[in-house]
Amino acid sequence: MQNFNKKVKDMKKMQLPLSKGEIGKLKAGEQVLLSGVIYTARDQAHKRMCAAISSRAKLPIDLNGAVIYYCGPTPPRKGKAIGACGPTTSKRMDGFTPLLLSKGLSAMIGKGSRSNRVIDAIKKYKAIYFIAPAGAGAYLALRVKKSKLIAYKDLGPEAIYRLEVEDFPVIVGIDTKGRNIYEDNTIL
Repeated sequence: MQNFNKKVKDMKKMQLPLSKGEIGKLKAGEQVLLSGVIYTARDQAHKRMCAAISSRAKLPIDLNGAVIYYCGPTPPRKGKAIGACGPTTSKRMDGFTPLLLSKGLSAMIGKGSRSNRVIDAIKKYKAIYFIAPAGAGAYLALRVKKSKLIAYKDLGPEAIYRLEVEDFPVIVGIDTKGRNIYEDNTIL
């Protein structure tokens, strides 16, 4: 445990929202602790946001500079901000991601690799893809200080929630240049 705590102390701390300059300096494989606001959204919420964009309807969140966490949290226990909130597989959002990036989304948090189309969009829009530790939903919940339902209540845990996080641990999976920990064995 002592080695783990030492590694956490050595991680780069970053305050959200991230500027384009900060995003551009991140490199695939870097370990980061994020603090600030992130939004949860999974495939059905993505589908609704893309439909809203297509019909020129107002979005429930401002995408400009936003970070979306691919997560469907469980209900909180008494006195807690949120229940377990581990990442879900990111590929399920790949069909929606380029459009959201074109509207200002700056970062995504999930698990697993991304399609070439998403990697190209990450490079084009100078965005970043973070990976959260899978299987650590209960631990990640400890990093969430506040949680509020924002939109699509009917989707239950797949609704959009606004989370205030502190020292939320992630790894840069794909950086703005398209360097990718899933394809380059020399990064990690």
